[in-house]
Amino acid sequence: MGRAFEFRKARKMKRWSAMSKAFTRIGKDIVMAVKEGGPDPDSNSRLRAVIQNAKSVNMPKDNVERAIKRASDKSQGDYKEVIFEGYAPHGIAVLVETATDNNTRTVANVRSYFNKCDGSLGTSGSVVFMFDHTCNFRIPSEGLDPEEIELEFIDYGAEEVFVDEDGILIYAPFESFGAIQAALEERNIEILSSGFERIPQVTKQLSTVAAADVEKLLEKLEEDDDVQNVYHTMEESTE
Repeated sequence: MGRAFEFRKARKMKRWSAMSKAFTRIGKDIVMAVKEGGPDPDSNSRLRAVIQNAKSVNMPKDNVERAIKRASDKSQGDYKEVIFEGYAPHGIAVLVETATDNNTRTVANVRSYFNKCDGSLGTSGSVVFMFDHTCNFRIPSEGLDPEEIELEFIDYGAEEVFVDEDGILIYAPFESFGAIQAALEERNIEILSSGFERIPQVTKQLSTVAAADVEKLLEKLEEDDDVQNVYHTMEESTE
């Protein structure tokens, strides 16, 4: 198995554990997708992907429809995607993806979390190069051969395909998202969920005490409503 497999296995037990937080994040994704491509999922591939993700976390259909309706209202403010980069204690690089309607508030909050946890907020480009930006798709495992999927989708950019208890996962570079989404839809292969992740190229192992210092910062960041995802270079347990 490759880095994507180990990354997903390590993160699965920790991140996106709070369902209400997942709903908040998806709600913002819906607003951004509708503002970008309109409210019709048939003609808006980004919105189709978000709706699939909503289903994967059991977000009620009524919630999704209300979010699309709100996003279609011209009075609805837009969210801007902003990336923050910095260092946690013990030299751990941290990359924070946010979706905000008030950048001043978000900058102040993120900076305060780094400062309070003995970290430092860096400048743009200071750590992003340490992560590979990837896309992923989860499809059902029933009736599909992972090896055949891997061979077929290499031409569309797939780099790693593996199976877990929830289906088959396809990982590829960020820029391959559209091609793989279209190829799956053309073959009538159901997309259970899809998304983007940043996989650290190198990780650093810390002692239990040092890791706890880093976790304090990660938890503060992940609890913030403006934060969509947090990535770091600390080695996480796969147990």
